[in-house]
Amino acid sequence: MILAGIPPTARRLMAARAARSVGQGALVVDFALYLHALHWTALAIGAVYSASLLLGALATLLVGPASDHLGAKGFLLGYEGLQLACAGIALFSANPWWLGAAAIAGAFGRGANGGAGPFAPAEQSWLSQSMDEGLWGRLFNLNTAIGLFGMGLGAILAGLPELLSPWLPGALAYRPLFAVVLLGSLLCLGFLWSAKEGTPAETLPEDADRSPDAAPMTPTPWRNLFTLAGINALNGLGIGMVGPLMAYWFALRFGVGPAAIGGTMAVAFVAAGIMSLAGGKLTMRFGLVGTVLRLRILGLAMLLIIPFAPFFWLAMVLYILRAALNQGSIGSRQALFLSLVDSRHRGLAATFNSISIQIPRAIGPVVAGAFFHLEMLTAPFLLAAGFQGAYLWFYGRFFRGKGLGQAPHAD
Repeated sequence: MILAGIPPTARRLMAARAARSVGQGALVVDFALYLHALHWTALAIGAVYSASLLLGALATLLVGPASDHLGAKGFLLGYEGLQLACAGIALFSANPWWLGAAAIAGAFGRGANGGAGPFAPAEQSWLSQSMDEGLWGRLFNLNTAIGLFGMGLGAILAGLPELLSPWLPGALAYRPLFAVVLLGSLLCLGFLWSAKEGTPAETLPEDADRSPDAAPMTPTPWRNLFTLAGINALNGLGIGMVGPLMAYWFALRFGVGPAAIGGTMAVAFVAAGIMSLAGGKLTMRFGLVGTVLRLRILGLAMLLIIPFAPFFWLAMVLYILRAALNQGSIGSRQALFLSLVDSRHRGLAATFNSISIQIPRAIGPVVAGAFFHLEMLTAPFLLAAGFQGAYLWFYGRFFRGKGLGQAPHAD
């Protein structure tokens, strides 16, 4: 059984992630299309996404370190309460000011694979306490996969506006999607409330197998964290150029609607989830670093080809492959970053990991929106490829130089 050996606390956190991810998957497809249907300009859409990413990064600066001292549960319950309020506003109002504020605070359309937005560091820290460090590769890859499968289900629901259009004309057909977000937050509140939080006491037996990837590196954690944060910034710049507005790009480039885009992204999320599960096995052969680099280099190749695809179906296949390769490595990257510090500073490490990506990522959507406004649909992909290529080169050098995340050696 896939959840065999997973403690109750981790299961509840994963269940909350699954509930949260469905609404995220629906909005990552449809929110930009909803704003487009409301006659927002491409630049305005990009600006909302950028403002949301920036606010999330600033909130993360406070949440991660605080969760090390105050615990994660209260922060995550507060986050779901905020999501409820934002989803309620968007469900009943299309006023630009109210909708824009709700979108920025609620991170609509950004997608986080079921993660808790700026509160993700607290979530990761809490999750890491539930299992032995040597099994983090499996734990985080499974957690990522669950979120991706939920995103896939949400992407299928993104086809609802086309089905509802005979009864809810125009932009009104998109409104019911916010009810999905609202319901997901209610379920999350239930799962989180019942989850137990404490010190790392709920672990597997002491004789559980430990991976060589688990050895923490404690001599100079601040230097390591700042160095890797700088490397991650390159990744964030690349992600921001194409990730948040990918559904919008499909609509502009090929003239397709939410049903076709949602179906494509659903397959992509499921493929990424399967790859994330496989990532747990790949780490045993190639190590965490080797797995990340192999998957991301192949994903980079797909990124360079996508903007030149002449047909929607070809761009769709390339996007699915890229999503599977890139997002399938998320769990391995999270485990690697947390291995840089001891148990007292995992919230801090998760914070560095998050903001080092999110702040640079916040630049991307407004830049991409400006390019889209000028009908330059290829330029964001080329810029993103340049940033991510540099990221992979420095990333490999950093971890191999530290001797972390290498493949197990035969005796």
